[in-house]
Amino acid sequence: MTQNDRYQKLRAIIEPYLPDDVSADSITLESHLINELNINSANLVDIVLDVEDEFDITLENEDMDDMQTVGDALNMIESKIK
Repeated sequence: MTQNDRYQKLRAIIEPYLPDDVSADSITLESHLINELNINSANLVDIVLDVEDEFDITLENEDMDDMQTVGDALNMIESKIK
């Protein structure tokens, strides 16, 4: 699986949690999950759980703290898969 494949899967995980006023087109690697995509903390936990299931990895609490942007999340996934 390429990094782009993982990015597309991550986008697909995030999309259902976007509020109505945020378009899926606005998801980029630089997008801040809370400040730009307006994902609330409860949904962020759901995203983390979905990421763990999709990529068969385990994320710790400190990993969640470091996951500020979509790119951070992708880097976290990459580091856990290796």
